Amino acid sequence: MNPVFERLLANGPVVTDGAWGTMFLAMGLRAGEIGDLWNLTHPERVEAVPRAYVEAGSQVILTNTFLSNRITLAAHGLADRLEELNRTGVEISRRAAGGRAAVFGSIGPTGKLLVTGEVTETELEETYREQTRILAEAGAEAIILETMGDLGEAVCAVRASRETGLPVVACMAYSSGRNKDRTMMGVTPEQAAEALTEAGADVIGANCGQGIDGYIEICRRLRAATDRPLWIKPNAGLPELVEGRPVYRTSPEEFAAKTVELLEAGAHFVGGCCGTTPEFIRQVAATVKQWKARKNAG
Repeated sequence: MNPVFERLLANGPVVTDGAWGTMFLAMGLRAGEIGDLWNLTHPERVEAVPRAYVEAGSQVILTNTFLSNRITLAAHGLADRLEELNRTGVEISRRAAGGRAAVFGSIGPTGKLLVTGEVTETELEETYREQTRILAEAGAEAIILETMGDLGEAVCAVRASRETGLPVVACMAYSSGRNKDRTMMGVTPEQAAEALTEAGADVIGANCGQGIDGYIEICRRLRAATDRPLWIKPNAGLPELVEGRPVYRTSPEEFAAKTVELLEAGAHFVGGCCGTTPEFIRQVAATVKQWKARKNAG
């Protein structure tokens, strides 16, 4: 494990960043437009997002590479830009971090399903191996697998990511089932924790899918199912469509107050996903600082 990651673990809880996609929408990203392409067409807009999070208190920021795997890019006619998109994504975030925050390479699902035979495990591992290699070579300090719904795909991604030698964070999105405690493929927190731990993930987590209230209990269940550090990034509630745009109703104050419950439930890395902004992270960072001070004093 690299020294940067070891320091983060030793001095936790750690404040991560907030949303990227909804920030891009507010900056003019059009529906159906792939935000990762902004690395090449609007790098100044991309850099403004992680820079704002660092200034708000993020100790970890991600890269704008969530969709930059070969399978997803091919669907947008961008497969030939794969290396450029990933390398530039890391460069932008490293520039924004300015040595003040660690940069984790962001990777999302391919959108292809193993269960239907759209893709094989070998194809997935090759796809993730290619992207993680580029991110690592460009200077990412860890790999973060986000918003995974298919546990089989997540395990393939962990296996491929481990080949870089970088720490690997593996997160599932829980938004299904009567209690919204399952992934879209019906995976429970316990099943995910067991499989991802066995696959070799250094950190287990959950992001997107729902607001912070639901993720408090999911965090508790993950804590009971694995000894790995936990990464939790909830949405700012569930979105409502207003004039075709998603609107999130949870306030930064409400979100930060609930973050205390995430910390008590065992989260080591806390931040936000869709609908959160630098103001959310500013208040989360203040909450984490106060929580640590109380713990140290007690």
